[in-house]
Amino acid sequence: MSIPVLGVSLIGVPTDVGAGVRGARMGPEALRVAGLADAIAKFGIAVRDVGNLMGPANPWQPAVDGFRHLPEVVRWNQLLHDAMFAELQAGRLPIMLGGDHCLGIGSISAVARHCRATGKKLRVLWLDAHADFNTATLTPSGNIHGMPVACLCGHGPQALVEIGGQVPAMDPHSIVQIGIRSVDEGEKRFVHDIGIEVFDMRFIDEMGMRHTMERALAGLDADTHLHVSLDVDFLDPAIAPGVGTTVRGGPSYREAQLCMEMIADTGLLASLDIVELNPALDVRNQTAELAVDLVESLFGKSTLMRVERHAA
Repeated sequence: MSIPVLGVSLIGVPTDVGAGVRGARMGPEALRVAGLADAIAKFGIAVRDVGNLMGPANPWQPAVDGFRHLPEVVRWNQLLHDAMFAELQAGRLPIMLGGDHCLGIGSISAVARHCRATGKKLRVLWLDAHADFNTATLTPSGNIHGMPVACLCGHGPQALVEIGGQVPAMDPHSIVQIGIRSVDEGEKRFVHDIGIEVFDMRFIDEMGMRHTMERALAGLDADTHLHVSLDVDFLDPAIAPGVGTTVRGGPSYREAQLCMEMIADTGLLASLDIVELNPALDVRNQTAELAVDLVESLFGKSTLMRVERHAA
């Protein structure tokens, strides 16, 4: 795949301030222990670990006006936005090591800002068990890790929706959700009304991962910035137990590998999130090791040398 000349930057964001279960704050170190940097470097890519961002602690308080820990979530996402944008402007491929998925707000708002500055089209692949399209009035919990897509589409508190300098940060048609299998009642209508393209697990079961990814990647070209936001609960908990919000019936190991391999085949990956890894709930770091395995495929690992095949 095509990688920026200056390589890859790892940005650790050790917080679980947007989640309902503590532990995702340890995700960045678990990914490092699992050998993420070395796994990418073996492809001849220069990897720079910029360390962890430093933000507020998790106060573990109940929701206020429909949001838990809003000031802390805003601070972490602003810090991440600035760090991601700086790496993108420097011509590097940033990988955000989360942390919970509320961080998608800061990460993707930075990517969207970079796309506006460079004239690129944005495509976000949101790999997740959840739609993450709640609002203060729809959420049953107030946990902001269930709201990042809504915030990115302009539906959320002003302090979050404005982080990237434009509201909404992205067009809802720029995002494709894959692997969805848990959506709150209020979210279902909202996602439908906004018009986000969703390939849920029923679609994958019926049509297969190959067809799903062909649809998700349709229309990409050299002017597209492809961002992947990988929530580890995208995977079936039988192979990825180290997450706080497990939902049975997710993609298998091979389905997940095919997903990553087809993304790699585009040569367009330009930024990446890895979120919701919770080492406190993992078994001997196996979920982190699986995440690293998938990243290897995302960067071009394959069993055989692939030759591009054209239809006759």
